[in-house]
Amino acid sequence: MDLIDIGANLTHESFRQDLDDVLARATAHGVGRMVVTGASREGSEHAFELARGSKGRLYATAGVHPHHAVDYDDATDAVIRQLAREPEVRAVGETGLDYNRNYSPRDIQRVVFERQLEIAADVGKPLFLHQRDAHHDFLAILKRYRDRVPAVVVHCFTDTEEALRDYLDLDCHIGITGWICDERRGVHLRELVRLIPANRLMLETDAPYLLPRTVRPMPKDRRNEPMYLAHIRDEVARDRGESKEALTEASVRTTEAFFGL
Repeated sequence: MDLIDIGANLTHESFRQDLDDVLARATAHGVGRMVVTGASREGSEHAFELARGSKGRLYATAGVHPHHAVDYDDATDAVIRQLAREPEVRAVGETGLDYNRNYSPRDIQRVVFERQLEIAADVGKPLFLHQRDAHHDFLAILKRYRDRVPAVVVHCFTDTEEALRDYLDLDCHIGITGWICDERRGVHLRELVRLIPANRLMLETDAPYLLPRTVRPMPKDRRNEPMYLAHIRDEVARDRGESKEALTEASVRTTEAFFGL
């Protein structure tokens, strides 16, 4: 059974010259389908176009990352809302809060987060969410909308056990990236992934970011690709005490149900 990568930033400029080769390598390494992350107005439009031309291999999300919240205006809201209604777009996001970098003022991040939550509620699509160093505000806002949206994934989870339990209590899904393969900062995740129910756990590369440190040999450009998703699957399976085959099947079934694939 082929894996599904729920978060690949294939619109990133580093893929501009060799995207076809990237997709071919993903296939060769057992990654059959990918969800292309939309993280800006332009990126969401590009993700949609990639998905529309992929014949069912690529799907998309549409949203504005908190880094770009300061650029969110009524025209952007209209574009995201329109994209969110397209069948190729399977979730609203990447949206949320990021108090680590603060590229956009926090008050603006919160307003823009809520505007996109409203879109998801209005169109009935799942949410693809980002949270870093903003758990309290993020959770408080999400709670107000949780019963209005069909499903939620907190993507690229790297937080604490307390945060994980808060999200699971809200019936959220959890996306695990190559962070878990990092022996310097991801060790705590090796314990926490055991707490995630199989029907709430999904896998993602977040390519081109977060190259798993278990990849050997390391690519010279350190660019992550969907082809490396199996490295994350292998680490998670070992930490959960499951076979690779069992984790693959469970994560694929969960992903298909979440995104309606």
